[in-house]
Amino acid sequence: MPRRGALALLASTQLLLIADTAIVNVALPSVGADLGSGSTGLSWVANAYLITFGGLLLLGGRAADLLGHRRVLLGGLALLATASALGGLAPDAGTLVAARAVQGAGAALAAAAAFALLLLLFPDGPARHKALGAFAAMGGLGGVLGTVLGGVLTGLLGWRATFWLNVLLAAVLAVLALGVLDPRTGRAFRGGFDLAGALTATAGLGLVAFALVGGADAGHLSGRTLGAGGAGLALLLAFAAVERRATAPLVPPPVLARPALRLANILAALAQTTLFPMFFLVSLYLQSVLGYAPLGGGLGLLPLSLVVVAVAPQTGRIIFRIGLHRTMTLGFALLCAGTLWLGLALTADGTFATTVLAPSLLLGAALPLVMVTTNVAATADAAPEETGLASGLVNTAQQFGSVLGLAVLVAVATTRTEARDTARAAAETAGFRAALLTGAAFAALAALLSVRLHLPERSPKRHPSSTTTGQ
Repeated sequence: MPRRGALALLASTQLLLIADTAIVNVALPSVGADLGSGSTGLSWVANAYLITFGGLLLLGGRAADLLGHRRVLLGGLALLATASALGGLAPDAGTLVAARAVQGAGAALAAAAAFALLLLLFPDGPARHKALGAFAAMGGLGGVLGTVLGGVLTGLLGWRATFWLNVLLAAVLAVLALGVLDPRTGRAFRGGFDLAGALTATAGLGLVAFALVGGADAGHLSGRTLGAGGAGLALLLAFAAVERRATAPLVPPPVLARPALRLANILAALAQTTLFPMFFLVSLYLQSVLGYAPLGGGLGLLPLSLVVVAVAPQTGRIIFRIGLHRTMTLGFALLCAGTLWLGLALTADGTFATTVLAPSLLLGAALPLVMVTTNVAATADAAPEETGLASGLVNTAQQFGSVLGLAVLVAVATTRTEARDTARAAAETAGFRAALLTGAAFAALAALLSVRLHLPERSPKRHPSSTTTGQ
């Protein structure tokens, strides 16, 4: 099977899933006007996707190991397409929220399986680094492309067109997967299914995600938020107890006992804690303070994405020259510097060229460095039968880093804005600045922690050199 064609397919799947987190956000005002939904209802059109996506990633990764990675990828794309069609036909906000929740479930299955297939096709080393660079490049493009396409489609064809685009793209990717991916690649591995672990992990992660994304509406200290968060944490503790007794655990305790894997997943989460809210805050600053249209707000992130596309393919060479450890620390240092620069540069009467452009280019160089190195570190010690599990773990870490970062940084921005008795533009700028400086602090913490990361020596038994792994 041509690995280059498979990589193009898997990277395109990543682009679709990342774009889907942004494409609907631009259309939300039009959705509200058409379906008569208020701001709270509209927020759940976005939140429902994030909750199920984050809550089901771990289960999706393990399901891929047990049921077959290619099969789960196709199932995820089919579910995503079906739910997108339901969203495109939704007669009311409730149906649309339900469709978005099912979309998130499909995305979780497809994301975990696609990443696991990449790990199987490209053994640990330079080939995997290049493949992960392609993933990072497509992910960087996906965030901006989703924002731009959301504005264009909504303006020309209406908000329902954003859902029908998902149907078309998911169907095309599924057809290509049938032709490009060898059925023997990513076959199922033997093992039982840990039902109790699956239920407690999925429910626990889903409730924690519900508490994080819903806190902005209900209040972070409200009974609903604290109750959901507390119940989610209790279920995750129950999950940990179940895994110690299960004969075929969803997440074998020895896997989580690997220090390098634990730290790599923490670093992957911290990277998204800074990066994901940054995209949101910059777009919001360009629109609400500088007066850009939604399309202009999305295009403002295009230079950053172009730098990501340029740097990502070179990340493997950088790792080869200076090592994974130094490349990761360099990436987090650039992320901290870029976020700090961006936060300090924002002014209420600025322009895109004077406030956003230069620091966004630095952030574009940082993004692939931190994404590729954390993914390499989090998956370096995974055996073939653990690729779905490793994929689910690092994807879950990244998704919850995104959700946590957005919740914390938006709360910081809102608190700072409400605390200032000044003109609206100046108050909002102060809020965005405070949020970005908080993000820079997370990146600085990650840079310090990355110094402590030491990967174990690779074992030939755990890292087969053959590219036919899993066949």
